[in-house]
Amino acid sequence: MSQTSKKGIWKVISASSMGTMIEWYDFYIFGSLAVVLSTKFFPTDNPTAAFLSTLATFAAGFVVRPFGALFFGRLGDLIGRKYTFMVTLMLMGGATFVIGCIPSYETIGFAAPVLVLILRLLQGLALGGEYGGAATYVAEHAPKGEKGYWTSWIQTTATVGLFISLMVILITKSLLSKEAFDEWGWRVPFWVSILMVYVSYLIRKNMDESPVFAKAKAEGKTATNPLKESFGNKYNLKFVLLALFGATMGQGVVWYTGQFYAMNFLKTVQNIDSSQVDMLLGIALILGTPFFVVFGWLSDKIGRKSIMMTGMLLAILLYRPIYRAMYNSTDLANKVEIVEQTKVVPSLKEIDAGKLDSIYTTTKIYTDGTAVEEIKTLHFQNGKIMLDDRGKDKIETKVTKTINSSDKWFLVFMVFIQVIFVTMVYGPIAAFLVEMFPVKIRYTSMSLPYHVGNGIFGGLLPAISTYFVTSAKDNGTPEYYLEGLWYPIGIAALCFVIGMIYIDRKINTLHD
Repeated sequence: MSQTSKKGIWKVISASSMGTMIEWYDFYIFGSLAVVLSTKFFPTDNPTAAFLSTLATFAAGFVVRPFGALFFGRLGDLIGRKYTFMVTLMLMGGATFVIGCIPSYETIGFAAPVLVLILRLLQGLALGGEYGGAATYVAEHAPKGEKGYWTSWIQTTATVGLFISLMVILITKSLLSKEAFDEWGWRVPFWVSILMVYVSYLIRKNMDESPVFAKAKAEGKTATNPLKESFGNKYNLKFVLLALFGATMGQGVVWYTGQFYAMNFLKTVQNIDSSQVDMLLGIALILGTPFFVVFGWLSDKIGRKSIMMTGMLLAILLYRPIYRAMYNSTDLANKVEIVEQTKVVPSLKEIDAGKLDSIYTTTKIYTDGTAVEEIKTLHFQNGKIMLDDRGKDKIETKVTKTINSSDKWFLVFMVFIQVIFVTMVYGPIAAFLVEMFPVKIRYTSMSLPYHVGNGIFGGLLPAISTYFVTSAKDNGTPEYYLEGLWYPIGIAALCFVIGMIYIDRKINTLHD
């Protein structure tokens, strides 16, 4: 490749990556703040139900991604790649900004979760059209035999977007008091996105159309009905189904386990301080992100299939040992408390006439440097303790652990290993999908299996797995915290078997 063409493709990648990264930031800022948002947009009388409702709303954005793939994929194959993902960028940015402006549940009641749900659906539709366009656009600029390397730069944007969302949250928290962040500061990361979208818009508006698509359009070889040609043609439909059940389905659950499920596990099962979780996850993501490019490049040399299948197999075999080790590293049963440093501070909070909260804040210090704050709240009404839905005393307990340096770096390593699995299955996937389909229906054909695999199977993972863990805990299941892993392990195992049997190496060069 000449130096001029290298500069050209780096310009393409920069413009495409910038916009895609921002869209991922917009999409994941909601997930990164799920614990906080559950107290803002949902009833707070049942924290577990509120958190599950927040995860379900988060998942709703994933569920509609396939519809966005169909709608915007069709536009991309009819009018072009560039203009289509310009629209998706503006739609995503606008929806994210407005989420940051919605009044809380206490202010407008059930209108709050309804509005959030609608905006999440708009985000999902936008993202459904964004990724396929960006991946196709870059692949159609890449030289023959190098699609894995060049498209792998697009693959980094999802993780970079998540990382930036964590950093924006951390910076906002550091600049504001805990009370200010809880009251209004959580809205700032949503507002910031509008500035990022504007910068990306300025960059993208000067981009040229994909030369491959422009050539096909000039020769009259574009599709007249992309949906019918993609899914009504039995030959092409076979590849759509193979892409879904042999690759993207497993890739989706590995991606979300290694990043979002890990984050929720650290915060809600291990009860580690939210800022510490964001920091250690951010470190793991920084260390792991370059491997997207490494495995994308390697897939050009040895094939996409072997790398993706190896990543899935490692995840299947190692998830339970990894999460058992993570849980045990901060399990207080394995630590020694310094009893003489334990402090208990009681307080009362009057809610309204007849309602009173009795709060006990207990601080414990352990010999290894771990610090634990336990806040136990008893709800009283007319002098009697209130009952929950099961007829038991309504007592809420919130535990927050501040972990020591040794535990922090161990958890960084555990998450980093999971990110490596992510890079193996995700690094080559864009080139793999692009090569499966012809130019005239590529945007539509590759977008649907990608977003069904990631949006449905992957996007539902946090809600389904958290539900499994919660149910197992309520039922007293030993090692209840591992039960949520059966979902990604099962999906990845099914995908691994199908992929090993039916994916042929020839797919790598089918439409290269």
